[in-house]
Amino acid sequence: MNEKPWCCIYENIYLGMGDVAKDLAAGTVGGAAQLICGHPFDTIKVKLQSQPAPLPGQLPKYSGAFDAVKQTIAAEGARGLYKGMGAPLATVAAFNAVLFTVRGQMETLVRSNPGSPLTVDQQFVCGAGAGVAVSILACPTELIKCRLQAQSALAGSETATVAVKYGGPMDVARHVLRSEGGVRGLFKGLVPTMGREIPGNAIMFGVYEALKQKFAGGTDTSGLSRGSLIVAGGLAGASFWFLVYPTDVIKSVIQVDDHRNPKFSGSFDAFRKIRATEGFKGLYKGFGPAMARSVPANAACFLAYEMTRSALG
Repeated sequence: MNEKPWCCIYENIYLGMGDVAKDLAAGTVGGAAQLICGHPFDTIKVKLQSQPAPLPGQLPKYSGAFDAVKQTIAAEGARGLYKGMGAPLATVAAFNAVLFTVRGQMETLVRSNPGSPLTVDQQFVCGAGAGVAVSILACPTELIKCRLQAQSALAGSETATVAVKYGGPMDVARHVLRSEGGVRGLFKGLVPTMGREIPGNAIMFGVYEALKQKFAGGTDTSGLSRGSLIVAGGLAGASFWFLVYPTDVIKSVIQVDDHRNPKFSGSFDAFRKIRATEGFKGLYKGFGPAMARSVPANAACFLAYEMTRSALG
């Protein structure tokens, strides 16, 4: 009689560890699919976000997304669209593994009964919790990626006199650690990163679950087709960026801001200055590429995650 509770405890721990391992594996595969599909769009987004406002009477470096693509390919070749992918590729396993694993563990915490489906509201909570965790990983990765992607956008501007040219992800990391306050420098932009990841993941996972239940006609979504998962994942990803895009712009300009001669003292200062010089449309620079990226990239991510998770049992 006394042994049964301990057996149940060990069984639950074993099953929980199994779920964590499956979420880690499935999240890794999903993240790789998302990165491969979405990185070129992300490169164009960052270039548009980080190009300086033109002086009176001058034209911006890029007139739009297609112009940015054309100039990037002309100057750097097609591989220029994948510049900065080394940093997120190196951490994509950790990032998406943490995202989906924390979300899975949050599901366990908020679920009223073992095995019972979660409500859409509960998925919002799980997504927000996962957003807190991934912000810590996303901030230094995004800083390295953005600096590599933004170099050509800053070239030829007044910023170029103080901009540092980086040879790759490790070169960015070494420079930041040596010249920008050590490890703390890698977490420049953490506040707007959290302002993006927490509400963004809350809405993304909430919308994803709501759409799955809508397509399935109930809470049992296990029989959904790949097409339904693709549509749900793509629209969920679009909802993420639609909600938090201005926060992402602020994060990008802070992370590529020159450490020795900063333009912005913080997130609110960046918001005020962008609004004053460029209007509210300045907070949506690169919105087109971001939305164009979000649908296929997140569709690929969720489909790869669901298929891998299903294959693992």
